[in-house]
Amino acid sequence: MSELGRRRRTTPRRSDRPTNRETGDYFPGGLSVRSMYDELIRSDDLSLSRKSVLPGTGFFLPDTLEDDLADQRTEAALEGAETAVIADPDADGLACVALIREAYDDIQNVPESDEIDDDGDTTDPAGAPLEEPEPTPNGVALLPASPHDVEDALARVAEYGDDGIDIFVCDLAPDRYEYVAEELTAALEIADRLAWYDHHQWGDDVARAVRDAGVDLVIGDSDEECSADVVARSLEYEFGPMYEELAAVTRDHDLWLREDPRSDDLADYAYWTDPAEYVEVVREYGVDLPAWVEEYIAERRVEKEALIDQAVGRAELREIGGYTVGITYGRCSQNEVAEAMREQGADASIIVKPAGSASIRGTDEFERCHEVAGKVNGGGHPKAAGCKPDIYDDMLDYANHWTTRGAVTKRVILDAFRDVLAEDANSTDEGYC
Repeated sequence: MSELGRRRRTTPRRSDRPTNRETGDYFPGGLSVRSMYDELIRSDDLSLSRKSVLPGTGFFLPDTLEDDLADQRTEAALEGAETAVIADPDADGLACVALIREAYDDIQNVPESDEIDDDGDTTDPAGAPLEEPEPTPNGVALLPASPHDVEDALARVAEYGDDGIDIFVCDLAPDRYEYVAEELTAALEIADRLAWYDHHQWGDDVARAVRDAGVDLVIGDSDEECSADVVARSLEYEFGPMYEELAAVTRDHDLWLREDPRSDDLADYAYWTDPAEYVEVVREYGVDLPAWVEEYIAERRVEKEALIDQAVGRAELREIGGYTVGITYGRCSQNEVAEAMREQGADASIIVKPAGSASIRGTDEFERCHEVAGKVNGGGHPKAAGCKPDIYDDMLDYANHWTTRGAVTKRVILDAFRDVLAEDANSTDEGYC
């Protein structure tokens, strides 16, 4: 991969790192010291109480390994591809991929029940074994990305994509234009078309800059639409009832309406299985998942519910500026935990994760989650946002995070709540001057 997208990385590449002999990490005779045993970072055999407070296996993989693997996966996925879709690998982002593949009449590659991969770790998709990537038969390549590494995905498409490729970015929003500016320019140089479909809260300056760069940017109303809705209405294609229903049921969970029980199934399945498998299953079956998938989800939910109970048991309620804010820590499904805190009286909820990130959930009484997240390196929607405070300098900080159950992160985010509400109070006071 080129240096695009690595501006903010400080970890040296493996080739630049000192050898074991240079650092002294070796025994006489040249036998290297083994610094980390696999079983120390695998979480599938941990007790529930320990699994609840520690991050999954993927957290412990070094950036260089993840970058190299992402390069290989991107190169394999883009081999022969005419279209690339960079998407958040949740149910909404993956529904966008399914819609785009349908619109491009892409080949279907439906998995069978005996092909499902269950690595035993029910909460950490990154914990799956590292496998050599292979080219796929799809002409529309799926490139999963998070809001914090969308620039890396753009850079990889610019490096490995063919000239004239169509590029879509779905269900992702950059915090600042400068984070993606260079990579976006490189991607536009090879793309025949670059469209960006999303429904999160965008800053006006960021949206303007992305459009001025030459991107077809469509942002939906985050209170009314999910990103799949935006894709469905933006593409010049008449989608059939199955895909219309896929967008509707996806919206039901993504906007936390929860009126259709099938939406929880979609969300859980998207989280637990391989993104490519999810896309092909919903293309074949729509929202009515086959029996073998339902059985898989039911098995996984046993531990999911137990981890939710652990997080709810740690929850505390704080009074801030006239609002009741629930806060807890744990490796869990944040929406269900937030709902439990709402039932305990919380107007807003914070779920701090072992990996250092946090989810912020609101209610009808508090619809400023994105403002709070924006103060701690994040963003999102009025009632649902995410962040990762920039407070972790080394592994000692993470060790403190795990042993104190996120004490520093909790304090920083609660301070962000106070700041947002204080600004509101100050602006009201100025109005009386």
